[in-house]
Amino acid sequence: MYKKMLVASLLGTTLLSSALMSGAASAETLRIALGSEPTAIDPHYHDLTPNNALAVHIFDGLTRQDEKQNVHPSLASSWENDGKNTWTFKLREGVTFSDGSPFTADDVIFTFCRTLKNETAIAGSFADITANFESVEAPDAQTLVIKTKAPEPLLPSFIGTVGILSSSIVKHDKISFAPEQNCGVTGAWPVVGDFNDGKLAIGTGPYKLKSYVRGSAIELERNDKYWGEAEPWEAVRFLPVPNAGPRLAGLLAGDYDIIENPAARDLSRIKDDKRFGYTITPSTRVIYYQLDVARDESPYVKAADGKNPLKDVRVRQAMSLAIDRNAIVSRLMDGAAEPAYQFLPTGMFGTLPNPPELRYDPAEAKKLLAEAGYPDGFQLTLSTTNDRYINDSQITQAVAQYLTQIGIKSDVDAMTRAIYFPRRSKKELSVAIGGWGSTSGEASSFLRQWPAKPNEEGTLGGSNYGGYSNPAFDKLIYEAVATMDDNKRSELLQQAQTEVMKDYAFIPLHFESGIWAHKANVTYTGRSDQFTMAMSAKPAK
Repeated sequence: MYKKMLVASLLGTTLLSSALMSGAASAETLRIALGSEPTAIDPHYHDLTPNNALAVHIFDGLTRQDEKQNVHPSLASSWENDGKNTWTFKLREGVTFSDGSPFTADDVIFTFCRTLKNETAIAGSFADITANFESVEAPDAQTLVIKTKAPEPLLPSFIGTVGILSSSIVKHDKISFAPEQNCGVTGAWPVVGDFNDGKLAIGTGPYKLKSYVRGSAIELERNDKYWGEAEPWEAVRFLPVPNAGPRLAGLLAGDYDIIENPAARDLSRIKDDKRFGYTITPSTRVIYYQLDVARDESPYVKAADGKNPLKDVRVRQAMSLAIDRNAIVSRLMDGAAEPAYQFLPTGMFGTLPNPPELRYDPAEAKKLLAEAGYPDGFQLTLSTTNDRYINDSQITQAVAQYLTQIGIKSDVDAMTRAIYFPRRSKKELSVAIGGWGSTSGEASSFLRQWPAKPNEEGTLGGSNYGGYSNPAFDKLIYEAVATMDDNKRSELLQQAQTEVMKDYAFIPLHFESGIWAHKANVTYTGRSDQFTMAMSAKPAK
């Protein structure tokens, strides 16, 4: 199969109990305050952590990942590979959807087709997985045989991210994996808005959707038809609270049972309070900037010579040298992060064992700018979310100040993620913040998605918005992702990582840690993928 190495040690967990705590969580309703609100109920709309975390409450995948991103059976009870391109999945028997209809292989085939027919998806989300399928056949109702166009050693990991829909939500004849013939669907393919009222949000997960009011609350109720162990909470309320201060204040006031991403500096307020506890868990999420390195004219760059300075590797290296990563980690992240010198934490599969440190050297940065023909710098706008990553807009403000100090006069354009991500996917930005958590636990996750040259199938390079092109890197990553031998694949990924790092088209900053605070009558298990899930919470004993 394949192997994964994960950084998943718990940095700190405080689990205390108090029978006297007011507003205590009951086994009836769990209230969770989110720092980043999901943008849709549709599980295929956007491959984004908040959306994916919500989706797994309602929709199961064929596999699932635990808090350390180890892969386990879910709707598939087992699977095997022939050593090449063919995977056989045995589906779990006796599973029904929340509407009572039986789960069969046809539902999986319909779901795979829908990812390829989803006109409202952001950046082709999840089609990068299913576009590699040459064929998908069902010898019987509980068996699925997938033949991939290219070998995919990580298919059990990737396939688990695709939430399975019921084929009953559309009109259809016989379902078959034939996208060119519409897969047997005779009605309209569902679009993102069709899911928000709950009518099409039919899944096999532990919860079902009760209501979704954008900007107000998402309410779930326990799915009594769930095939697995019943969850202790009869209902779950997700409440969007973008600012860390009000989230913590709400926890202290008893309005919430769990909050995600409290400011690390604020943990001292609950550290010695027996009414509360907290969990800090290292994650695989790297925060970085993607640069527009392809266009002669970039929309938010202005230089005296009329050119795009970001096309010059010396300018890009100067930008990296201008950033004090250690200061950002200690001052803005309050130590709940690690400086990043590659795109996955050291020690994980396919990473460099001793990556060169990305130094802070403003003097060297100024020298490189002068060599590139910009001794007086140029003007630049950094684009960022203000409600997606921990301290995202503050981090970008700090980076703008660092760049200004070396002569690159930098402004910041901060916006909500609902505006930001569509703009980024349309390539409207010049320097764009990003945050990528590995779904597979190996270095290929970032490398195949962001710097790779896009292929016709859409399985690689789907997020290469900056137009990065390096034939030597592409050769390595294209070979790596199709290599079934673990040792050889790891070597190729290390070479690919080295190749892309030297070009500075993507400038990594740090790896986030996931932080959750909660009432003492609730225990919470943090996850390295940063998913905030009701299934991770249990009543304290």
